[in-house]
Amino acid sequence: MRIRMTVMAGLATLAGSIGLYPLFEEHGWFAAGLGAVLAVAAGGLLARRLRLPAAFNALFGLLALLAYLNLTYVADAAWLGFIPSPESINRLASLNEAGWQAANRYAAPVPLLPGISLMAAAGIGLVAVLVDLLAVRLRRTAPAGLPLLAMYSVPAAVREDGVSWLAFGVGALGFLGLLMADAREQVGGWGRTVTTHRRQREVPLAGADPRPEEAAARLDAGALAASGRRIAAVAVAVAVLVPAAVPGLQPRGMFDLGGGSGDGTQTVTTPDPLVSLKRELTRLDDSVVLTYRTDDRRAPDYLRLYALDRFDGDRWTYSPLQSSSRDRLTGDELPPPPGLTVASSRRVTTRVEVRPEVKNMTFLPVPYAPSKVSIKGDWRVHGPSLMVYSLRDSAGGRSYTVESRRAEPTTAQLAGAGNYPAEVVAHYTAVPRNIPRQIRDLAQNVTAGSATALAQAVKLQRWFNQSGGFSYDLSAPAPQQGSDLVDFLLHSKRGYCEQFAASMALLARIIGIPSRVAMGYTPGSEVRPGQWVVRSRDAHAWPELYFQGTGWVRFEPTPAGAAGQGTADAPSYSLPQITGGGGPESRSEPAPEASAPAEDDSAEPSAAARNRSDTGPEGAAAAQEGEEDGFSAAPWLAGGLLVLLLMAVPMALRVLTRRRRWAALTAPRGPEDGPRPGRPSQRPPGAASGGRPRTPDPADAAHAAWREMRADALDHGLEWRSSDSPRATARRLGELLELDPEGAGALGRIARAEELARYSLSRSPEPPDRLRADVRTVREAFAASVGRRARLRARLLPPSTMEQTRETLQAATDRVLELATRVNELPSRLRRR
Repeated sequence: MRIRMTVMAGLATLAGSIGLYPLFEEHGWFAAGLGAVLAVAAGGLLARRLRLPAAFNALFGLLALLAYLNLTYVADAAWLGFIPSPESINRLASLNEAGWQAANRYAAPVPLLPGISLMAAAGIGLVAVLVDLLAVRLRRTAPAGLPLLAMYSVPAAVREDGVSWLAFGVGALGFLGLLMADAREQVGGWGRTVTTHRRQREVPLAGADPRPEEAAARLDAGALAASGRRIAAVAVAVAVLVPAAVPGLQPRGMFDLGGGSGDGTQTVTTPDPLVSLKRELTRLDDSVVLTYRTDDRRAPDYLRLYALDRFDGDRWTYSPLQSSSRDRLTGDELPPPPGLTVASSRRVTTRVEVRPEVKNMTFLPVPYAPSKVSIKGDWRVHGPSLMVYSLRDSAGGRSYTVESRRAEPTTAQLAGAGNYPAEVVAHYTAVPRNIPRQIRDLAQNVTAGSATALAQAVKLQRWFNQSGGFSYDLSAPAPQQGSDLVDFLLHSKRGYCEQFAASMALLARIIGIPSRVAMGYTPGSEVRPGQWVVRSRDAHAWPELYFQGTGWVRFEPTPAGAAGQGTADAPSYSLPQITGGGGPESRSEPAPEASAPAEDDSAEPSAAARNRSDTGPEGAAAAQEGEEDGFSAAPWLAGGLLVLLLMAVPMALRVLTRRRRWAALTAPRGPEDGPRPGRPSQRPPGAASGGRPRTPDPADAAHAAWREMRADALDHGLEWRSSDSPRATARRLGELLELDPEGAGALGRIARAEELARYSLSRSPEPPDRLRADVRTVREAFAASVGRRARLRARLLPPSTMEQTRETLQAATDRVLELATRVNELPSRLRRR
């Protein structure tokens, strides 16, 4: 039946399931998974007890899992509460479908709804079936790690922060325990273990107490097992630490030292920007992402993160960005916005504060088009798109100031826009050849009768949010391939901002209007005059269309308000009345404060803006210079401090050991500590034994001085022969060091005291303080006899501390091994009774 392996397989599955914790808001999923693992283990034990073929092992596990799911979730519809019935199977299927819809609707961590709990229990149970089949029935323990590893792939794919190293370590230890249990069973099948005693590594001092770790004999097998455990621990540590230390795998490196500081050209890579969009929109907590202040006296514009300029037939993404040191923000003016040569614009200053809880935001949300950005760190700008990004920093917890030029085109300017530049047409109107004919015809039909590009764009926008029959629905799945957009446009007509923005940009390209998809945040909500709050549900995607003379302008096809994206709004230039000829009516000219593109003067900031404590655009150059062109010394200082602390550990342990060794001489003895065997008590008759400092035992003082001198000799690289007597050791060291009379006398007194403590019942005449001073004198003689390198090693990396650490770890490992052996032998002892 292999009960022990069955238990270890279940424990390994539970340890691996801990990696699923980032997916759920509550902890009840683990209890559901525990029940599933127990049910599968019971089914596997029954199959092995009946000696059925291996295929029945998996079948019995699946049947037991199904019975458990019936008992837990649909007991009222199952026969006898756990036997599956047609009604219970249908209800389980409905519950699973509801859980799947909830998983697609909510962003991780998801609420523990019954359907989601069912999916978690079933998933963990299926992994338990595979592990039990491979490791227990087929005796293929190594491949059993694959289904365990599969559980880690789910949170790694769904959550940006993945799984913590602690959860990975627990799962790895569970798998290692499964491997060791299997190896123990295989070795145990060869017969009874032949035990041998291991010799002590060092002859104990005469009269000294034996060390606890040397009191009993050990098994040679214990040493081999301890070595195996050390190898396993090192392997797990390497698997956890190496990915965190390699900048290619971990963009920020272990101490935030890697990436982005060189002068060479690098390709900017980020996860798919649209992957996290729905996750933000469906967060239950609707957490605050950022707050900002603006001197814009009108409604603020959207905050843009990405400009997605490439459509591959399935999804929108941005072209690879080639970054170099020339792209760093230096406080100077950014490149001018492409195409803004005719339309008027005005200066807007925005002060943004991103919440510290925001992680991995390597692109800055800024109002388009940014002209100056003041922020600490290594941040860069992509000239053609004006995206602001960093190769190693995150915006979380940062504050920055943005000056932007907000274009205010009139409908007449947009309607009378000139011809597009050839490079704009080539790049921003390209569509794959496999776009279905139905979609191409749809674009022409919707915009039929329009005389200008603006009229076509307005008709597309109105078709999406008014006349086309579309509805805003966050439960719609994110588009993964071209057929999803086809279904959205022609059939379902349900979706959220990603589908609306991607579809309008695609249709605009089909009819020849340069377009791209922007992603970022809507303005959010105004909490007090000039101060706005942006939450996770303000995440948004929208199309940007290009008009010569104005550049890139925003359109809004997504429904707004209560029935759509709550804080979205359509710009005024996209809402003109369409005349019979298709040309839009002109609108009033911009407000007097608007300026022509050639003017550099901007409106004076408000009082709130003048009273800010940030460096401001004027001080950006000085701030950037003070940061050494984006270089931050804090991570290097932190890393250097950590290295120094690690280097100081052996030295601190040596000092601590020395102090404890001398302090133990005066430590009070407990009532159970009587006199040493063969030695008279040093306590006067009738004296109390507990709580008071005791009189130092001369033998203990001699042993302490001798061990301290031995440690000093090892630290300075001097040979120490454990087989020599104290007198022989003193004679050899005296000849080797050529001591002066003071040093020779100190060495002789230490050796004499140790000799009396070992071989005589008489006391040493030397008091402990004198022996301690003699040890200090001999230590100075050791240091004077060796070179500078040996002295530094004795102080910084004392070998005696390393030896003591190895012995302590060996003793701890042996004790753990002995305890594990007793636990493993407990079932056999109980059966014999």
